[in-house]
Amino acid sequence: MRDSRPKLLDTLFEDSVTVGKSPLQNIQQHTSALLKLNRVVLCLLPAQLQPLCRVANYRKQILVLEVGNASWMTRLRYEIPTLLSTLRSEILPSLSSIDIRINPSLMVKNSNHLQNSSKSLIKETNNDSQDLPKRHLTHESAKILMGLAERSPEKLKKKLEQLAALAGEGTSTAKRKR
Repeated sequence: MRDSRPKLLDTLFEDSVTVGKSPLQNIQQHTSALLKLNRVVLCLLPAQLQPLCRVANYRKQILVLEVGNASWMTRLRYEIPTLLSTLRSEILPSLSSIDIRINPSLMVKNSNHLQNSSKSLIKETNNDSQDLPKRHLTHESAKILMGLAERSPEKLKKKLEQLAALAGEGTSTAKRKR
C-alpha cells in the first residue's frame, strides 16, 4: 500500500549521498526511463499507431501502454507478440507482459494529426478512383427502379427516380453526390 501521509519538503529535497536516494530523484529517474522506453516502443510500432500510443508505465515486469480508443487498442493487440519478443530480446529481458489501456485524451491531442492523415487518404482515394473503370446503369435496371419508385414513399421515390435518371451515364463511386 502507498505511503500517502504528508511529508516535509526537506525530506523530498534531501541530498542523495546522505540518505540513499530522495523520492524526487526516484521519480525523476523513473520518468526518464519511461521516456526512453516510449521512444523505443514508438519506433517498433507501425506508423499509424505511433501518434495514438504511448508508454504509460513499467512496473512489476509489466509494460502498460495507452491508446486513444478501442479500435486502436484492437490494432495494437495484433502488434503485441512482435513488440514483446523484440523488447525482451533487446531492452527488457524481464518483461513478462504488455497491458493496454484506453486513454481518450490521446485522441483529443492527436485529432489534428488524424484529420490531416484522413485528408491525404481521401486525396489518394480520389486519384486511385480515376483509374477505376466506370460503372453503367442499364436501361432495364432504370425501368425496375422506376417501377419500385411508384410504390415507394415520397422521399424514397425522389431518390430512386434520381438514380434511375443515371441510366446510360458513366458513374463512379468517388464522384457520386449524396
